[in-house]
Amino acid sequence: MRRKLAALLLSSVLLVAAGCGGDDNGDGGDNGAGQPTGPDQVTIGLIPIVDVAPLFLGQQQGFFAERNIELETDFGAGGANLIPGIQSGQLDFGFSNVISLMLAQASGIELKVVSNGNNSTGVQGEDFGSLLVPVDSDVQSAADLEGATIATNTLSNIVETIVRASVRNDGGDPTTLEFVGVPFPEMEAALANGDVDAAFAVEPFQTIIRSNDVGRSVAWSWVDAAPDLTVAVYFTSADTAENNPDLVARFAEAMQESLEYANQNPDQARAILTEYTEITPEVVAELTLPTWPTEINRASSEALAQLAVQDGLLPAPPDLDALYP
Repeated sequence: MRRKLAALLLSSVLLVAAGCGGDDNGDGGDNGAGQPTGPDQVTIGLIPIVDVAPLFLGQQQGFFAERNIELETDFGAGGANLIPGIQSGQLDFGFSNVISLMLAQASGIELKVVSNGNNSTGVQGEDFGSLLVPVDSDVQSAADLEGATIATNTLSNIVETIVRASVRNDGGDPTTLEFVGVPFPEMEAALANGDVDAAFAVEPFQTIIRSNDVGRSVAWSWVDAAPDLTVAVYFTSADTAENNPDLVARFAEAMQESLEYANQNPDQARAILTEYTEITPEVVAELTLPTWPTEINRASSEALAQLAVQDGLLPAPPDLDALYP
């Protein structure tokens, strides 16, 4: 597979164009004479990666329209980057890894999880993200990465926690690791040029890096952190959850149906990827999908929080009762 495949992932396209606006009540608003003006227009912040396929699949299947919701998407580089948009009201909902939300809570930002997002497969050697090193690297396992420089898409976040878990579990010293911020589409070049010793990449970048013989996987850090790890969730502001519970409930219901549908129809989940990214069909066929349970694995979040506290990323355990549904 030619290296040009990676370049195609530098851009993504919006699936849903802005449509008719409406206020945030359950009936989409009216014109003062009791006549509906249209569905509730909801803006959601996402990362253009495989993880969010169920949302687009659910939009395609009409699960949101059935609940009087019209989606508009806004792409960001990482979940942590979307939180300010939720806080300011620019975004109604967002998609983020769970550590980002724990960190936000620790800083005094009040957020509320409304739906599960995606989980690890729980299978060593077959997951939607892994720790990769150059193909000619001397590193054979995570413990060999002591003192290494590792690329992560977002600093001081979930990747640092899970990669340290891999090194620790393998008998290495996780405190010796140095992390540098590298966007997912640039990780292949960083490995090829020797700018970093390793990179944690998710799909489709994991498949591209391996297919181009640039890198090989040495650890499956989602699995190392916790069994069946809930990696990311959909969330909103505490204000929205309190003041617009009907909209939040309808969005959560649509996501539940979308997650279940994606799990039951993996081929359709793969096919929808070409609608909101420019991943080629060749890559789509090869990549490993995450799992999309309808329920959050809270035990895995508790384990992840303990690791984050142990590593000094979180000052104290989060209040999951306040954060989770």
